[in-house]
Amino acid sequence: MDPMTATPGRHMTDEISQQPAIFADLLAGRDAIAEVAAKIAERRPRFALLAARGSSDHAALYAKYLLEVLLEMPVGLTSPSTTTLYGAQPDLTDVLLVSVSQSGGSPDLLEVTESGRKRGALTVAVTNTSDSPLNSAAELSVDIRAGREQAVAATKTYSATLLALYLLVDAVRGGTGADAEPIPELAATALDAGQKAVDDAVRRYRFAERMVTTGRGYSLATASEAALKLAETSYLSARAYSGADLLHGPVAAVDADTAVLALCSNGRGGDAMREVLDVVHERGADVCAIGSAASDVPASHRIPVPACAEELAPVLEVLPVQQLALGLALARGFDPDSPRGLKKVTRTR
Repeated sequence: MDPMTATPGRHMTDEISQQPAIFADLLAGRDAIAEVAAKIAERRPRFALLAARGSSDHAALYAKYLLEVLLEMPVGLTSPSTTTLYGAQPDLTDVLLVSVSQSGGSPDLLEVTESGRKRGALTVAVTNTSDSPLNSAAELSVDIRAGREQAVAATKTYSATLLALYLLVDAVRGGTGADAEPIPELAATALDAGQKAVDDAVRRYRFAERMVTTGRGYSLATASEAALKLAETSYLSARAYSGADLLHGPVAAVDADTAVLALCSNGRGGDAMREVLDVVHERGADVCAIGSAASDVPASHRIPVPACAEELAPVLEVLPVQQLALGLALARGFDPDSPRGLKKVTRTR
């Protein structure tokens, strides 16, 4: 065996570093996304449904905020089992159904998409596999152009999905994606300039066994993805909460033995986190603030992220989250490329 292939975390390390170039390539090909957006705008859907699993489910949560805020369209997250297990057949006339799957091979998402199309939905597949069954089942498709991902934990495919979804929604409202143009350069800065702060965080939280992740607005998706990444690579007991939900009860379980990963980027979501973190800080929790507004909240440790338009912040703030998950896994003696019990493609129905 090539000894390099056995180096723990080699694939995840490489795929994290590829992201600025992937963002640049995705932006260069945004005309293809705009063509899909034009067809959506022409159909003028009255409602949107989002179908996804795993990391893609967090990308769908991000899309929910984009659609509700930028297009002012009501949006729901599907429960695939209502179709696959219970056989529900609601009327989806004039509904936009977006199925998000990195592999495009999950049987339940395929069935939801096929069923939704038959019931009148305008179906769109957002995948990293242009020849996947999901792409064939959907009327329209968006290729996130991230290239093959070898690490089990999704990194570049997740962030590329976020950017693709932003470009899609922005184009539906008539935008050109101009606010996203600085993202490749800002991503490179986030990865390079933030590495020392990430390394310090790894040393700080190496022995943590319980972590809460939290955010509001667009950053809630990043908080959810952070909890998943920490759980699947470092086997941490990590739970994600909206900052608002955290104050509605779960904060009672937060104390000096709790590490809190707080996503705080410039904008309304980050502003709303200040009150949350005041309460958490008073309870003695060890807060690690990540984002462009990390310096503005009470925290024990901070990982800064370059500022950008608020709706694009999740594309950048997830980068140090990925670095932290990678670093903690390696420091704890695990291989994040091959988490125990997990496969790259999970098939559910």
